[in-house]
Amino acid sequence: MTRDTISLTLPDLSAFARTLRGQLGEDAPGHQSLLNLLARAGGYRNYQHLRATQDGPVAPADGAAVSRALRWFDDQGRLTGWPAKRSVRQLCLWALWAQLPPGRYDEREISALIDPMMAFRDPAQVRRSLVEDARLKRNRDGTGYERQPARPDATAQAVIAAVTRRRTGGG
Repeated sequence: MTRDTISLTLPDLSAFARTLRGQLGEDAPGHQSLLNLLARAGGYRNYQHLRATQDGPVAPADGAAVSRALRWFDDQGRLTGWPAKRSVRQLCLWALWAQLPPGRYDEREISALIDPMMAFRDPAQVRRSLVEDARLKRNRDGTGYERQPARPDATAQAVIAAVTRRRTGGG
C-alpha cells in the first residue's frame, strides 16, 4: 500500500501541544518537552530552531487551487495544455520554473529545458509567460534568459511538490 502525503498546517503549535498532552494523560511529557519533540519530528533541532525559521504566520495551501492546477499535468508531470484562467496558469508556471536550474541561457538552451516539461510542445509560450511573471529575465536584445530567484507561496509550493513527485515517479 502506498503512503499518502498529508500536509498538516497548525495555526498554533502551542495549543496543539496542550491538546495532545491532555489526550496523552498524566504520563505525558511537559509542555516544553512536547514542543521540542514535535519540532524534532518535523526535522528541526528543537522548538527554538523551528521558531527561528518562521517568517511569521504562514498561510496554508489552497487545496482547491492545487487540484485545479494539477489537472493540467499528466502522470509524468508534463503540462498537457495551456490553462485559460490566469491564476491556474501561474501555479502551473511555478511548477515549470522550479524545474529550471539557476543560470543564464540562450533562447535554444531555455527552450530545450522547457520542451520536455510539456506534452503540447510550445516552449515559446511558456518562455514568454515566465518572463511576464518575472520568473525569467530576458536580455534587452532578446538573446539570453536568466532564471530569477523567487519565493513561491504555500499553494505554489504544494503544486511544485506534487509535480516533482509525478516527474520522479512518486505519484
